[in-house]
Amino acid sequence: MQPDLYLLFYALLLLVAFLYASVGHGGASGYLALMALFGFAPEVMRPTALVLNIFVAGIAFYSYYRGGHFSWKLFWPLAAAAIPAAYLGGLISTPTSVYKQLLGLLLLFPAIRFLLPLEARDIPAKPLHLAGALLMGAVIGLLSGMIGIGGGIILSPILLLLGWANVKQSAAVSALFIVVNSVAGLAGQLQKGVDFSGEMALMVGVALIGGLAGAWAGAFKFPNKWLKISLAVVLLIASLKLLFT
Repeated sequence: MQPDLYLLFYALLLLVAFLYASVGHGGASGYLALMALFGFAPEVMRPTALVLNIFVAGIAFYSYYRGGHFSWKLFWPLAAAAIPAAYLGGLISTPTSVYKQLLGLLLLFPAIRFLLPLEARDIPAKPLHLAGALLMGAVIGLLSGMIGIGGGIILSPILLLLGWANVKQSAAVSALFIVVNSVAGLAGQLQKGVDFSGEMALMVGVALIGGLAGAWAGAFKFPNKWLKISLAVVLLIASLKLLFT
């Protein structure tokens, strides 16, 4: 990677970690988008994104948990189905062409999430549908393990649409969901052997800095609207690149 592109990549990585952590997400879809734009190989992208996800989502969960937004009752059925499914997904070897198409489609979720931010409203959550939660967790977990994401960027808007959580509760549950899903997916990938980037430590360090700042901003302050729109544009560009090139 050229020196100017090197600096740009890490600047964008910092921004991605900040913005995703601000809404309770680990950022794997954003990291995958960046790595796709900068020409990383899929076999490097998946495990790298999951490792970054674990650290950043863990920070986000801690901040939202401290803010009193976490619901164990909502979390456990989703996680119980997602963890084994994510492990199985991590074992699946997805052809490069199929992987890029799936990733391109999934990147549309976070792009829409950042373009249409939802405001927090203090409204009572609807009762959880147990069977629906188990099925949802299993499907998202399987996709997460296959693609190399934590699944929170898919889970969060669904929780809001179903009325099972408000924005802050959804962020808290999604953050821990991402952590356990990412660990399970990474464990599945480790079973078949993975390629970690030599720059992993630096990438984790940069993502941690962005994640710490973003988690604090999301749990206690209001994140910047225009930065989120900028990230949405990057995600859309990456999605189109993966789908049509």
